[in-house]
Amino acid sequence: MGLIHQYKNNGYNIVLDINSGSVHVVDDLVYDLVEAMEQGLEKKHIMEKLLPVYGREQVETAYGECGELIQSGQLFSKDIYKEEIQSFAGRKTVVKALCLHAAHNCNLSCRYCFAQEGEYHGRRGLMSVEVGKQALDFLVENSGSRRNLEVDFFGGEPLMNWKAVQEIVEYGRGLEKKHDKKFRFTLTTNGVLLDEEKMEFANREMSNVVLSLDGRRQVHDFMRPFPNGAGSYDRIVPKFQEFAKLRGQKDYYVRGTFTRHNLDFAKDVLHLADLGFKQISMEPVVAQESEDYALRKEDLPVVCEQYDILAREMIAREKEGRGFQFFHFMLDLSGGPCVYKRLSGCGSGTEYLAVTPWGDLYPCHQFVGEDAFRMGTVFEGIQKPEIRESFSKCNVYSKPACQECFARFYCSGGCAANSYNFHGDMGQVYETGCVLERKRVECAIMLKAAALESFDEWRKS
Repeated sequence: MGLIHQYKNNGYNIVLDINSGSVHVVDDLVYDLVEAMEQGLEKKHIMEKLLPVYGREQVETAYGECGELIQSGQLFSKDIYKEEIQSFAGRKTVVKALCLHAAHNCNLSCRYCFAQEGEYHGRRGLMSVEVGKQALDFLVENSGSRRNLEVDFFGGEPLMNWKAVQEIVEYGRGLEKKHDKKFRFTLTTNGVLLDEEKMEFANREMSNVVLSLDGRRQVHDFMRPFPNGAGSYDRIVPKFQEFAKLRGQKDYYVRGTFTRHNLDFAKDVLHLADLGFKQISMEPVVAQESEDYALRKEDLPVVCEQYDILAREMIAREKEGRGFQFFHFMLDLSGGPCVYKRLSGCGSGTEYLAVTPWGDLYPCHQFVGEDAFRMGTVFEGIQKPEIRESFSKCNVYSKPACQECFARFYCSGGCAANSYNFHGDMGQVYETGCVLERKRVECAIMLKAAALESFDEWRKS
């Protein structure tokens, strides 16, 4: 039979058919019946097991209903993608997104920064307008017939090179009609240099903005201080609140990072919600265990419990009219991402590339500064296509650890950079990330069940 994942969360019995993505919220009888069917028991043995508990008529009815779900491909469905993965992996891809490192420099000194305050294993510097324009030309030239293109201004801190950002955006707008393209510009900022003029420009030109804020003042100031050790919370929070308000509480994320120093991170998410933010993301730090702030294996049960606490509080706040969106709990169960994305993930190294201030191309921002992953330049193009090929072969079927994982079509095999950094092999997985992803998927599905239940209650009232 096909793979099934069953679990209980917040009073809901949930059955996930992994290959089809079908989700069933069931009673105790069906939950136990599906479990018996997954064990491969024949009908007569299932009856022997369940009749003393539930009664013949109820079991017969439930067995018939499960049979109908199997026939319709919603339960114990077959994996229809496994035989086609080679055609997916070998298909010609185009570049559709760039991460422009507008600044390899930063005005904060965050303790967990993988970019070494913006240096990325190299030197500090700002992207010139010339390099930025050439990057957009490269994107247009390598995007094939794709019309919608994405460019993220990243760092370090991109606001330290604001004039260049403006000129690059204006240049991109000029390319749109000429080449029948549409740029979706985005921005990631720590907010220190944010002001009214920058907000106005960003609200006009940026389709999405990521605002870095770790939660409670003491948590944020400890991990994200200025170089002199002073905290940055009071400097940026009022600006972020105003910015979110100006954007109509949409098309932005307040994005935090939690570490071993705040394993009770649900409090930080709720603190951000209490500040008025409606779009929130809180990422687990990714670091070697030698770092004092790194998550360790023994921390994972606590972290998973925090996701449960957060999910339950989100249900309560939604009923009170104080709901908010949490990025990692957002799943589209009606369709989800396209098949290719479900199998291969973010497209790093193939459809998505990072550009340094000097125009060097890397598979993504997390590989920047690793000489072995330098793919070429925006001036000369891709000079090492073998790197691109290695990333195109990276998918859920190329990773042994993904084969039995119920979340594989939601995380798409996880982050290639994390796998490489922890194992030196993109074909492996970052185990801590896997544990947390599975928990987040379970919570997200439970939240969908709760939302549907609330809708049904409202409709009947």
